[in-house]
Amino acid sequence: MITLTERAAEKVKYNIERRGKGIGIRVGVKTTGCSGLAYVLEYVDTDTLTRDQFVYENYGVKVYVDGKSLVYVDGLEMDWVKQGLNEGFEFKNPNEKAKCGCGESFSV
Repeated sequence: MITLTERAAEKVKYNIERRGKGIGIRVGVKTTGCSGLAYVLEYVDTDTLTRDQFVYENYGVKVYVDGKSLVYVDGLEMDWVKQGLNEGFEFKNPNEKAKCGCGESFSV
C-alpha cells in the first residue's frame, strides 16, 4: 500500500489542475545512483490498468504502482515538505535499508 499525506495529495491535485489533464500519479523505482534505486513519479492521464498494476486512493488522488515496484515501495508514505527555500516530495519507506549521502537513491 502507498499513502499520501493530505499535503502531498493537495500538491498532486494542484499539479494536475495546472497540467489541464490527469487522473493521478504513478510511483515506481528505477535502478540508478550510488545506492541502487531511485523513486520515479509520473502523471497518469488514462485509467488503463494491467494485471500487474495496483491503485490506491488517498484524499481523492489515485496512486498507481506496478507489481515490480511494489516490492520496493510497499508501505511507502509520500509527503510534501517545505524547508527554507527547498520544497518537494519526501518519501518515508519502511523497506529502505540505506540512503546515499545526497538522498537521491536508496537500497532495500
